[in-house]
Amino acid sequence: MTPTTTATITVPEIHCGHCKSSIEGALSPVAGVSRAHVDIDARTVTVDFDAGTLSRDDLVRLIEDQGYEVPDPA
Repeated sequence: MTPTTTATITVPEIHCGHCKSSIEGALSPVAGVSRAHVDIDARTVTVDFDAGTLSRDDLVRLIEDQGYEVPDPA
């Protein structure tokens, strides 16, 4: 079993409960994701996932597929 990896992804466009539901709803059912949490105030998405199944780039694509822009990490 691959250890769980945690990624925190900044999504500046998060501003409401709909954003939270949309992003969490897109990530949570994906194989390899054990937890997805949106912090509206911090405008971040924290995802616990299996790095053997998914990459951070995969997570970013799933968020972008919901219509949110994810800036490149600094």
